[in-house]
Amino acid sequence: MTDITADKSDGSSSNTEPGSNEGFGTRGYRTYVLNALLFIYILNFVDRALLSVVARPLKAELGISDTAFGWLTGLGFALLYTIVGIPIARVAEQRNRVVIISICVALWSVMTALCGLATEITIFGVVIGGFWVLLACRVGVGIGEAGCTPPANSLIADYYPPKKRSSAMGYYAMGVTLGTLAANLIAGPLTDMFNWRVAFFVLGIPGVIIGLVLYFTVKEPPRGYSEPAGTVKTERASMIEGIKELLSKKSYWWMCAGATMAAFCGYAISAFQSLYIQRTFDLTAGQASVWFNVPAYAGGAIGTFLLGYIASKMKSPSAIAWLSAGGLILCVPFFGFAFTTSSMIFCVIGLALGNAIKYGYLAAQYTIAASVVTMRVRATSTAVMLFVINLLGYGLGPPFAGIVSDFWFSRSLDNEGYADVISRSMCDAAQQATTFAQRAADGMLSQADITAVLAGLEMPLTPEQYAFCLEANQSSTEASMLTLTLLYATAGIFFIFSAIGLRKDLVGQD
Repeated sequence: MTDITADKSDGSSSNTEPGSNEGFGTRGYRTYVLNALLFIYILNFVDRALLSVVARPLKAELGISDTAFGWLTGLGFALLYTIVGIPIARVAEQRNRVVIISICVALWSVMTALCGLATEITIFGVVIGGFWVLLACRVGVGIGEAGCTPPANSLIADYYPPKKRSSAMGYYAMGVTLGTLAANLIAGPLTDMFNWRVAFFVLGIPGVIIGLVLYFTVKEPPRGYSEPAGTVKTERASMIEGIKELLSKKSYWWMCAGATMAAFCGYAISAFQSLYIQRTFDLTAGQASVWFNVPAYAGGAIGTFLLGYIASKMKSPSAIAWLSAGGLILCVPFFGFAFTTSSMIFCVIGLALGNAIKYGYLAAQYTIAASVVTMRVRATSTAVMLFVINLLGYGLGPPFAGIVSDFWFSRSLDNEGYADVISRSMCDAAQQATTFAQRAADGMLSQADITAVLAGLEMPLTPEQYAFCLEANQSSTEASMLTLTLLYATAGIFFIFSAIGLRKDLVGQD
């Protein structure tokens, strides 16, 4: 068994001297390692995206509001994720990074599977609702996932020299969109065929096996192996030294601000996108996932990779920040169009193009975090960045989306005089029931059929009340999505400021 304190490198690299222009290991082996890390990152975001995919049936069964769902997908996950992220990164600066990732992927996969068991339980006479059980499981997922990206980012930097890092980081960053895509492609149909709980079981368990494969097949490279010849190696920096180095890099903090705002908008939209699509076009979870979300996030994956690749071919080292800034600003009209059109095909096109333009910033954030600091604080640099992004962006974005949505829904209730009669959970349950009744009938339901479905609900609704639900659900979610879309431009402006000072802050560039 490998000691966590020891490097697993065995000298099998084709490059025997640190500072090689090619990086650690053979070209084929580097490619394998990068693909392995990408697959781990995909699993990371599969588990994150699952909640949004199964949102409507889960919300209907557990009876939670949009705001509560926002806290569940946001701060409930992000709080522990951010708290343990930096300590794990500090361990990764000195201990075996492959071992850390292997343990963490197994942990978050088990906790994801346990999410499928979330239900009301009684402990010592105290009744604990399904929401709180699910929240506890999501906290466990967050703890595990905190040990993925910082050590992975550090590994990539040691496997690839500076001139190839942008494309490698861009390739790795595709895990965000590919993971979200995979969650929609698999979990959506599983939810329609069985239920939302099965989706958690099926997508959670394989991660344990993947963790073992990573442990036995990926070597720990010497730290700083791929740095340019002549780079001075130093001992591991203290936390204070690491923060001091980061504080001197203005471009780093502007990048963090831009990435945080982009994450605030992106995670919030991602959490509620399936709900918006189902509420707007009256679709099942599987239909919304496969028809809308899969092409949308496929566009994002392509854009993430292309930006890193294009930036690596450009002479300016700050190109990646400039390209990210442009993408974040230009995505606004595409998303605005997607969230206002009544056409399903135009909505899909708008989402795909918006994501393709926007998601390139992911390659920029990882590249900048690794490139503006010395090798001894790379994992810390990434962890601090992710701490800010996840606590403020991921933690607060989805709750903000839920609060805005519930605010507009409550206004509609008050305006129509339904405040004491109808709740969001009643509307979600009714729309879920009629959608599946229509699907089972393989055609449109008659008004009499709809009335019968509504009357058979645990909390019955009249046809008039149901009509209100359809309109209020759609309009309130649309208002939330549009508010977030406009904020993307702010993220782009922050990346402009990062680009201005980036050349001066870069370390070890040719």
